[in-house]
Amino acid sequence: MKDCLLRGCKLILGVTGSIAAYKTPELVRLLVREGAEVQVLASPTATRFVTAETLATVSRRPVLTDMFADHKTWTQHVALGRWADLCIIAPLSAQTLAKLSHGFADSMLAATVLAAQCPVLVCPAMDHDMYMHRAVRANLAQLAAYGYHVMDAELGELASGLTGYGRMPEPHAIVTRIKALVRRATTLAGTHALVTAGPTREPVDAVRVVTNRSTGTMGFALADALARRGAQVTLVSGPSHLKTPAGVSRVDVETAAEMASAVAAHGSADYVFMAAAVADYAPAAPSARKLKKRDRDAVRAIALAPTKDILQALGADKRPGQVLIGFAMETHDGVANARQKLKAKNLDWVVLNYVNEAGAGFGTGTNRVTLLGRDGSEERLARMPKRAVAEALLERILPASGAERSEPCA
Repeated sequence: MKDCLLRGCKLILGVTGSIAAYKTPELVRLLVREGAEVQVLASPTATRFVTAETLATVSRRPVLTDMFADHKTWTQHVALGRWADLCIIAPLSAQTLAKLSHGFADSMLAATVLAAQCPVLVCPAMDHDMYMHRAVRANLAQLAAYGYHVMDAELGELASGLTGYGRMPEPHAIVTRIKALVRRATTLAGTHALVTAGPTREPVDAVRVVTNRSTGTMGFALADALARRGAQVTLVSGPSHLKTPAGVSRVDVETAAEMASAVAAHGSADYVFMAAAVADYAPAAPSARKLKKRDRDAVRAIALAPTKDILQALGADKRPGQVLIGFAMETHDGVANARQKLKAKNLDWVVLNYVNEAGAGFGTGTNRVTLLGRDGSEERLARMPKRAVAEALLERILPASGAERSEPCA
């Protein structure tokens, strides 16, 4: 029986200046036959390889190529970026790849991708030597770091007559990948996820605070990844300059006490990711005024009081079926400490990393974590961008928790 996964799905298909563009009419035909709405955007050089008339015929929509075709179209990239459920670029040429990796917006296609509020899938296609060039590899890695999905080029005969990597995957394979992404986007539909992120700031006086180096990047990446899977996401964040991910409800807090209160208000969430770096201690009696240098006695010894253990409270009140994930930042004896934390706080998973390891911890764009489960499992992941870490964690945690994968029909 034919599934209806793509019925009613709104898809942008970007076509760029690669000989592989000759395959795109078949790709469009397959998507339309599945019930998808397909809006084709062509780069300025794409129509050298496939005509706009052909693509318009199979998509049943005008092909957009010129951002300034008339006074009504120059802002259409913004509307399209919000309209689409998924954006696909097939084929992706080396030229457009370079533009996207550096945030260029000099065409309708590039501007729309930059404005897109949906997942983006790219299918690079070019000759082998171009595809293997370190500049192209770096640009593809940059797109992956942005959160784009990269479908690797295939091995085969190329337009140059050579054989190597660089062929765009066949249309039916791209459709299969599109279905997987659409299916994943509904994995957590109907569920509520709570994520904490960033540092807390505990006041010493009216000016000074005790805090840590957390930027919130890991927690924000998790919130984004959860929202992209269809969850209702509440992000409780300490002070952070990061932009709230699309579809995420954000609650800003400053102190550990404020974070504890905000978490308690949403503590019944189906999934709880406690990624924030919450202060364990806070000044017991912060001064309402600024302490001066002459206040030596007050400054020399600042009494500290323990803050509420938010994770301990969540574990004590954990309801059946709730999945509780803690994070452990360590400098030594990490696995032993994480195991103890997992058991003592009634957690399902602990994500461990080391603050003193290069490319991990606070203030980095990457992380290198070890995921430990209450079933005794332990997996050390490679160092990767924090967006990729978030995806890797969900790919392991969600199936183990029994998250259902739904197949939506319009």
